[in-house]
Amino acid sequence: MRFKDYYDILGVPPGADADVIKTAYRKLARKFHPDVSKEKHAEDKFKDVNEAYEVLKDADKRRAYDDLRARGYRPGQEFQPPPNFGQEYGVDLDEILRGSGAGGGGFGDFFESLFGNARAGGARPHARPRGGARAATQTARVEIDLETAFTGGTQRLGLGARTLDVKIPAGILPGQQIRLRGQADGGGDLMLEIALRPHARFVLEGKDLTVKLPLAPWDAALGSTVEVPTLAGSVQLRVPPGTGSGKRLRLRGRGMPGMPPGDQYVALEVQAPAPASDEQREAYERLATAFGAKASPD
Repeated sequence: MRFKDYYDILGVPPGADADVIKTAYRKLARKFHPDVSKEKHAEDKFKDVNEAYEVLKDADKRRAYDDLRARGYRPGQEFQPPPNFGQEYGVDLDEILRGSGAGGGGFGDFFESLFGNARAGGARPHARPRGGARAATQTARVEIDLETAFTGGTQRLGLGARTLDVKIPAGILPGQQIRLRGQADGGGDLMLEIALRPHARFVLEGKDLTVKLPLAPWDAALGSTVEVPTLAGSVQLRVPPGTGSGKRLRLRGRGMPGMPPGDQYVALEVQAPAPASDEQREAYERLATAFGAKASPD
């Protein structure tokens, strides 16, 4: 897959406003329209111009594309889009195609790889009905583990009386859908709506994760470096001195994958262990005395 620079295709600078982009598009669309153009490869150029305009005229698609372009990709460079790229920006390929009248064939592989790569499936599609009729799209709700949603990969899912090997994009969120072409009854598309099973430790809010972490009183008072679990493995977290129970510390970029990724929050819970010996009880009493606390009656 080769990267396309949509600004270069339309001959406009990256900061061009909507009017400049529209004027450039109209000029090039007339120049390369296959019905009138004498230019070499006019049809391919016409498709590229339409593809570029379809992205740059829309604020959400343009923002998504600009984010990707800022990573340093240049025209012709080998390119592989991040998983679930389009959905991270609320861009749905089918709506794009319906709105453009492209019918699924007007844009190139590069465009579809950007805004349609959440369509995944492993099984062989059923044949579509003949005669041009489009089979109905069906929707099914499936539950996956949080770990699977985080890492992605192929998972075997049971759907009624059959199972399918489904490719899960890394970072997929509850409510997002995966399209399985031709997998519905009658040859239509099957839309899998993702739900996540509750996790024993992590709570998901949007793309951010939260985990509760017990903290000893001395670590909270004096500050410490503690080990914190994340879905990608344990990391070290610096707890500042004087940290109180309920304090939330952020691990930037440790939430669900995406562009940008979510964060992970660590909710600290200061827990004092009960004394298990006379020595430990005396230590607590000395601590109470040192801080001027009144001794509890026996």
